[in-house]
Amino acid sequence: MKTARQNLTNPTSEALKRRLRACLPADCIIEDTESQRPYECDALTIYRDLPLAVVLPETVAQVQQVLQICDALNVPVVARGAGTGLCAGAMPHPEGVLLVLTKLDRILEIDPLARTARVQPGVSNLSISEAAARHGLYYAPDPSSQIACSIGGNVSENSGGVHCLKYGLTVHNILAMTVLTVQGEALTIGSLGLDSPGYDLMALFTGSEGLLGIVTEVTVRLLPAPEIARVVMAGFDSIDAAGDAVGAVIAAGIIPAGLEMMDRLAVQAAEDFAHAGYPRDAAAILLCEMDGTREEVAQHVEEVTALFKQLGATSLTVSQDEAHRALLWKGRKSAFPAVGRIAPDYYCMDGTIPRGQVTYVLNEIYRLSEHYGLPVANVFHAGDGNLHPLILFDASDPQQVRKAESFGGDILDLSVRVGGCLTGEHGVGVEKLRKMPSQFSGQELAQFEDIKYAFDPALNLNPGKGIPILKRCQEYRALPARHQHD
Repeated sequence: MKTARQNLTNPTSEALKRRLRACLPADCIIEDTESQRPYECDALTIYRDLPLAVVLPETVAQVQQVLQICDALNVPVVARGAGTGLCAGAMPHPEGVLLVLTKLDRILEIDPLARTARVQPGVSNLSISEAAARHGLYYAPDPSSQIACSIGGNVSENSGGVHCLKYGLTVHNILAMTVLTVQGEALTIGSLGLDSPGYDLMALFTGSEGLLGIVTEVTVRLLPAPEIARVVMAGFDSIDAAGDAVGAVIAAGIIPAGLEMMDRLAVQAAEDFAHAGYPRDAAAILLCEMDGTREEVAQHVEEVTALFKQLGATSLTVSQDEAHRALLWKGRKSAFPAVGRIAPDYYCMDGTIPRGQVTYVLNEIYRLSEHYGLPVANVFHAGDGNLHPLILFDASDPQQVRKAESFGGDILDLSVRVGGCLTGEHGVGVEKLRKMPSQFSGQELAQFEDIKYAFDPALNLNPGKGIPILKRCQEYRALPARHQHD
């Protein structure tokens, strides 16, 4: 049986480009190598490749045409949004088309009575809340990249954010979506009702990383803006004390809107960058936000501050107004770019662990840091155990690249070993592909493959990502080649 590479001869490549030119405006196709460079990777830059063509359709009909052309010619298709992903999930396939959906960026409808917004996949996360604000509503999931990341990408990776503890991930905040199959057929999944018969395809597609279909429209749930929100920032002189405080808050029956943790290296980098008033001498800080009515927030702030004092907090700060609250969150949401200022590169992991294992896992990460000789800054969603260790390294040094990858793999193995999982919101993509057998048995992986095959029989949607495919009618590489460019 022919492999995808054998099928994709030069005549096929030329036929592909000829058909794409016939259905898309000239400025919606990028074929030359240098102009494709900005699309060779997502935010995880150590994995790179170039496609045959980059296309930026302006309408859903054009997306359908691109899919139909690629299906007819047996050409792989990789969907891409804003490129803020962190697992190489949108890295191009060298024998395929990169389908960029950023031009589908319209907010189609906001229904303040139903508290919903219907949007195209290229709409940025933050712009939904900005558009809904005049109705006193907002969209709850708020990844740190919310100013740039697109809702289509959020659906594909099941993104969360600093408020996911109380309000859930993307899957908990969307009601319906329209997706195109690999053949370009439109499917409506979910509904505005509270439930629907049959299998829960909404949950299946959310977080499916572009392996099952292409999202072209999403109906999201909007929430009333809380009357007030206040942040308690607590500094601790040890990682153990801060980790213990995370579990203590939940054990006290308080569900904060957000409960984030940052260690000393992350705190110092964020403070130098954002000047948020973080205690630079703390071994770790917690940011605990309460929202709701003034009465309940005041009560919870009092309870949380008392709890943190009891557990040995060395400093306590409570936001005094909305501007102060925003500043405290600015430091946390700026942590990734802030850490990027203190090393040539960083490698962000995404394992998720039980809350009760936070202290043990962080200490193990520091032990691994010493073993590999690479610094690590920890900044993460402590309330739901979603780790984001930032491993600092120099990508120009092949030895450091290998060490960073091994270090990251050990963190993922550690997360699974303590009862957690390989990813919380960044996805599997290329980055975690080889680690999937660490969490899933061969039978489970075969079931994943069967689901993929049911929606995509030719295995042309985002091949080589998410699921280790070992059979069927195409040859998959276990890990696509990496290309580092000067």
